[in-house]
Amino acid sequence: MRSIPLVAVTVALALAAGSASAQQYPIMDKIAAKVIAKYQNATCEQLWQEKQAGQGQPKSPEEQRAVKALQNDPQMAQAFFDKISGPIVTKMFQCGMIP
Repeated sequence: MRSIPLVAVTVALALAAGSASAQQYPIMDKIAAKVIAKYQNATCEQLWQEKQAGQGQPKSPEEQRAVKALQNDPQMAQAFFDKISGPIVTKMFQCGMIP
């Protein structure tokens, strides 16, 4: 399973900043689609392994910048989370990762 390069996420989120509508974030929409595809195409075992491998590790500078971009633009963050939350939560539930 391939991860989305965090540099691409950071650049895309920075370029997408500044608008209220999810339709006005075409790059963010593409990233959200990749995140959704990652979860939909992953096996439960892959997700469990990734979760265990990622615990306790500090965030990379790129990931920190991506989070900062979302924190600085609440409307973009809301649009991003509205897109990815349903598919990701569904997969995590199916895999027994959440009650």
